[in-house]
Amino acid sequence: MTIADIKKRIGTGETARAIVEEALKKAEAASEYNALISLTRERALQRADEVDERIKAGKAGRLAGVPFIAKDNFLTFGSKTTAASTMLKPFEAPYQATAVERLEAEGAIVIGKANLDAFAHGSSTENSDFGPTKNPHDTTRVPGGSSGGSAAVVALGVVPFALGSDTGGSIRQPASYTGVVGIKPTYGTVSRFGVISMASSTDTIGALANTAEDVALVMDIMHGQDDRDGTTLRDQKPLHPLAAPSKLKIGIVKEHMPSDVVQSEVLEAVRAQADALRQLGHDVQEVSIPTLAMSLAVYYIVVPAEISSNLQRYDGIKFGHSAQEAANLQDAYGLSRDQGFNTENKRRILIGTYVLSSGYIDAYYRKAQTVRTKLINEFTAVFNDYDVLIGPVAPSTAFKIGENSDDPLKMYLEDLMTVGPSLAGLPAISVPVGVDANNLPIGMQLIGAQRNDSLLLELAQQLQEAQRG
Repeated sequence: MTIADIKKRIGTGETARAIVEEALKKAEAASEYNALISLTRERALQRADEVDERIKAGKAGRLAGVPFIAKDNFLTFGSKTTAASTMLKPFEAPYQATAVERLEAEGAIVIGKANLDAFAHGSSTENSDFGPTKNPHDTTRVPGGSSGGSAAVVALGVVPFALGSDTGGSIRQPASYTGVVGIKPTYGTVSRFGVISMASSTDTIGALANTAEDVALVMDIMHGQDDRDGTTLRDQKPLHPLAAPSKLKIGIVKEHMPSDVVQSEVLEAVRAQADALRQLGHDVQEVSIPTLAMSLAVYYIVVPAEISSNLQRYDGIKFGHSAQEAANLQDAYGLSRDQGFNTENKRRILIGTYVLSSGYIDAYYRKAQTVRTKLINEFTAVFNDYDVLIGPVAPSTAFKIGENSDDPLKMYLEDLMTVGPSLAGLPAISVPVGVDANNLPIGMQLIGAQRNDSLLLELAQQLQEAQRG
């Protein structure tokens, strides 16, 4: 299913209400995958009727009647916003995220909220307090994370696109595991206003869909400066429509291709796509970015530090979960946080608090930021000579549910290829490029220089067109 398919149906007289009702039925039929936390049925149908009136009046937007699903860390009306956590189970949003508002202004309709790792802490959507999401290609395997629910609903054909957030790979990795397209834009491209914070210096808002064309259209509508988010970029270029890219110089990232770490079928798929890019007229060579070898260690110092700061607001007093059995204020703080945060949330809070503590901030946090700057400088130097970088999205295809649950370090290694671009604020996109022997999808990552999002989308579209023949 694509946005163009929905628009064609609208153009031939089908109502937005009928399309939304169909999507809601699909969502209910796919309940076994646990991809959704809630449906916004009543509001979605009301919105569909409003869109139908706009269509009759000739005031339809670019997404008129198109249903979509938002990750449940986006504030929306019509259902609670939980971030898949016990802490926020009772929370009802007082306003909507900028990204959602801009899509609704063009006629798109939110029909539900997608499952995720609680507070987006994870790489598998197993850390959700609402239970794990299952991969549409194999229900014994994870869909990736933290935007696993968003990826799954697109792969299942419930909606043509879904919203996700990407802090260190949380859109790209599930896109790879489920066989859809997912983009992490340049940092600051889309407003984060109304999206529950994880790590403020790497959080980005992106989209997942079946085609680069659909992703580009959604991103073009969402992107742009927002006075309510001071990190949004000024003077942004249009991201849609897409044009065919001219001859590009493309680098295969050496540090993302170690044969002792990456599944052989993943390496073969990336190399095959490198050959396909050469056949399309592009110059493809191997490049090296040495500091990438330290990017995972840097990420798991910097990001937990920011997490520990962002989660301190959840104290059981102002909003969210509050422990009713607390005998005094101190117990209220302790019990509310103990009950409201899960194991992975607590692990990251503790790591972050430790690396920011007196006596350790110089040894860990400030050194990590120094290495981060070095990584940014190396990316900048490479992009003086290359237009796009490519490599695997993840070391392997989707792993079994529970396989890495007892080994946090092994779980963190699933982010090995995606955290580097996040630390540098670069745009990156996952494009499906094949399947392994178990028929599990394989994704290839395209990485661009800052503000070169449109070039990545154009190259992704060219790859998809070549795959279709």
